[in-house]
Amino acid sequence: MPTLAVATTDGLTVNEHFGHAKFFHIYTREAETFELTGVRDAVAACQHTLGHDTTRFDKIIELLSDCDAILVNRIGEGAAAYLIERGVRVFEVSGLIDKVLPILADRYGL
Repeated sequence: MPTLAVATTDGLTVNEHFGHAKFFHIYTREAETFELTGVRDAVAACQHTLGHDTTRFDKIIELLSDCDAILVNRIGEGAAAYLIERGVRVFEVSGLIDKVLPILADRYGL
């Protein structure tokens, strides 16, 4: 069953930038629906004074290693390239989580 990580600040919408995410909601597909199965704390990958730190990217990749994809509202080109080079599927989307998940699942086989 596919598992998706969602960057959200309110638990309702995909509304968080990848680099600013302090936690990810984890959804697992159960038949035709997605169920919230957990919340994972993360250290924001982008520190305003320090910039990008690939060590933090690696920690998020490890934290979400069992997820089939990561959904974010925004992600910088450098961070997206870094994740994609390491085999992480990342989607830049916005909207209500319960509306976005089924659309992506159907379109991308998640």
